[in-house]
Amino acid sequence: MSASTDPVTHEPDQPREGDEPPEEDAAPPARSRLRRTAVGIAVLVVLALVATITFTVVTARRPLPDHSSTEQVPGLSGEVTVQRDAQGVPHVYAGTAEDLFAAQGYLHAQDRFFEMDYRRHVTAGRLAELVGDVPAAIDADKVIRTFGWRDVAEEEWNLVSPESRSYLQAYAQGVNAYLADRAPEDLAVEYTVLGATVDVADPDPWDPVDSLAWLKAMAWDLRGNYDTELDRAKAYSTLEDVDLVDEIFPTFADGGNTPILTEEDLEPVDARTVARTSTELPWGTSALDAAIESATTALESVPVLVGRGDGAGSNSWAVSGDLTATGAPILANDPHLSLAAPGLWSQVSLHCDQVDDSCPFDVSGFSFAGFPGVIIGHNADLAWGLTNMNADVTDFFVERVRNDTWLRDADAEEWVDMETRTETIRVNGGTPVELRVRSTDHGPVVSDVLDVGAVVGAPTETGTVFGEYAVSLAWTALEPGRTADAVFAMASASDADEIAAAAELFDVPAQNIVFATTDGHIGYQAPGKVPQRRDVEGPVPSDGTWPRPGWDPRFDWQGYVDPAEMPRALDPEEGFVVAANQAVLPDGVGPELSQDWDQGFRSERIRTLLTEQVSAGRPFTVADMNDLQVDDWSPFAAVLVPVLLEMEIEDSYDAAGQELLAGWDYRTGADSAAAAYFNAVWRNLLSATFWDDLPADALPSGGSRWLVVVRDMLERPDDPFWDDRSTLNVVETRDEILTRALVTARHDLTVELSKDPGDWSWGALHELSLQHPVLGGPDVPGLVRDYVNPHPVPMPGGSSIVNATGWDASTGSFAVTTGPSMRMVVDLGDLDASTWVTVTGTSGHPASSHYDDQLHSWAAGDTFTWPFTRDAVEENAEDTATLVP
Repeated sequence: MSASTDPVTHEPDQPREGDEPPEEDAAPPARSRLRRTAVGIAVLVVLALVATITFTVVTARRPLPDHSSTEQVPGLSGEVTVQRDAQGVPHVYAGTAEDLFAAQGYLHAQDRFFEMDYRRHVTAGRLAELVGDVPAAIDADKVIRTFGWRDVAEEEWNLVSPESRSYLQAYAQGVNAYLADRAPEDLAVEYTVLGATVDVADPDPWDPVDSLAWLKAMAWDLRGNYDTELDRAKAYSTLEDVDLVDEIFPTFADGGNTPILTEEDLEPVDARTVARTSTELPWGTSALDAAIESATTALESVPVLVGRGDGAGSNSWAVSGDLTATGAPILANDPHLSLAAPGLWSQVSLHCDQVDDSCPFDVSGFSFAGFPGVIIGHNADLAWGLTNMNADVTDFFVERVRNDTWLRDADAEEWVDMETRTETIRVNGGTPVELRVRSTDHGPVVSDVLDVGAVVGAPTETGTVFGEYAVSLAWTALEPGRTADAVFAMASASDADEIAAAAELFDVPAQNIVFATTDGHIGYQAPGKVPQRRDVEGPVPSDGTWPRPGWDPRFDWQGYVDPAEMPRALDPEEGFVVAANQAVLPDGVGPELSQDWDQGFRSERIRTLLTEQVSAGRPFTVADMNDLQVDDWSPFAAVLVPVLLEMEIEDSYDAAGQELLAGWDYRTGADSAAAAYFNAVWRNLLSATFWDDLPADALPSGGSRWLVVVRDMLERPDDPFWDDRSTLNVVETRDEILTRALVTARHDLTVELSKDPGDWSWGALHELSLQHPVLGGPDVPGLVRDYVNPHPVPMPGGSSIVNATGWDASTGSFAVTTGPSMRMVVDLGDLDASTWVTVTGTSGHPASSHYDDQLHSWAAGDTFTWPFTRDAVEENAEDTATLVP
């Protein structure tokens, strides 16, 4: 295990001792001007130095809490002990569950209150109240107010159990105990910086509903096929051919990889069929295309809080004790999400002094600042990991609207009134913004939120005016649910039945749950509220993969999948279970969950390496699992390199990059020249092949489905996608495009890195630049921006690689956009032998030594000791604090 890593600090250059000012003798005017300029620069440097020291020593350090003191916390019923290890992780011991969560709220506020405050402003549609008259913030507020996240959270408060309400209230009480009598600048340096441009008032007290609203943000970023559903419609706008659209949206079965569960893991069920719709939407019309585009623009305005896109996924697996060195199961999990500073997760251990029905928590893992409990981790009996299930929980309905009415049934010509309401968005230092929200039975209308979706022109059918087009969103998370209950239930679960009971409450987001128990079991459970859709025959599928006609009631949701029918498995015969965002079930088996999955190259690689070690007869250890989590072998290279090496490049200079691929082991280490060149080829291959065919906002990201598309096209040298439409009177074929990608990649890297391929490295292109969500952007003064954003880190891996440091080929950049937000490996035979790491650190204060002290260890694939038992915690403790009533 590596030791904790202190953040790298860079001191400003200091004047050297012995430097003397130049003599003031006569000089030509030009030289005098030069001297005056130099003196002026020196003065500015000194002033900058003073400002830096003042900002760093005084302002930035002012909010740092004392982690080794006795603090009075009103509302506690007894004394709470907090022991922190070398990474600053708090291990909390309390006599009651309420005291435990009150302490957690107090500690979250100590370490990360601005992060919490930012999140609650976002989820309530009040971001402009915090940051001021910023157009992006106002747009985000408009969209989130349209969704009504906060309103749904208010409804959930009355739905969750009394126990959950007491935990949420205790947590809020702890947060507010820390806020009491502290000015904003005592809570976080961010308030001091914001105070230079906006009025910074004392933060509102924390409300339990603030915590519930955060679950909506998590659900939004981890929803199902939202992007691909709209992308299909946008692709059709240029391709104008359903078959061509289907070609670039292959099914999971097309990829040829293994689902999470096989038919042998399940009870026999009837096969299902996928029909096609009979109501044909007017695809390709300017009015509908405009409505789709405006809906896309609005939804992209929501800040990324958890993670989106092809790279937002996760790996998890559990291995039976029959295959491990200790004879007990081992579980591994590393959620691939957006990476920022501070990181998403807050590590914590929560221990009741005496575990019983009244205080059932003895749990350690990863929490969200702003929500009580542990989201992923282990207790004394069970460990669990989560990966996004990609269940299809959203549908876009194309509506026909006239003023504030919408067409519910075209056959009956039934027009009904929309629900309408007015929201007022307050802007710090600006004029309030009035927002009129409209909703149909399907959900809120999202295509006119930003005033870019006013679709003019009235499509007609048989001479009858049917109004303009609009797009509404149906989403399971817009109905109140009991996910909060599920969080607490999982934290205290001890076996498969209790995990299943918790999963029944886990409405959104739909997640794969992989678990293992100390008494030797491993298993899988699918939770979530998944809509049921009626099969309707027609030209495009009615399975939720395309937007649906809102004027045909047959396309309305038909309820939800029965929780008893959600897939589950216990102790599979092969001795392990792997869930990495691939399909849950074989095609045509079990309930209809989705048609848009990750194509399964990560899961297949994990399965391959596990199977190889089982066949070799070598028992698994925690170290083996750590090594597997950072495996950087590229399935893209395995598919493409053999074909790329067949291309003939006559010019030796142009062929220098191609030569790197001969003998390459397909590993994508940060120092690999071959990986740098290959990824440049992949980027250029995608642009040369598809950019002329697709709209600008639907270009290939380079994720797993694009590997399946290109792999299959390699067998069709004359596939129409190979042809470059921008070249007139010429029809390109596969080999011409592959050769072009090889040559242009060599030239690109000459410009981007070096003329000599020996100087190339993947990490020089593939960097992680963590950014603070408010103070990290280019509009913030450099002094502040450089202080809150950690220095860029070169990274290995890539999209659809086990070490999934995702990048987006459509941007032309190789910068890391998503990655393992944390890594954990749990040894169910010796919980103190488990390991964990997170991308930054436990603190949200940039001046803290724990702001990014785990970053370099995380980037290198190292992890830290994860103490759990009281003896191990005390042995590793470096600071002890006491919270008293």
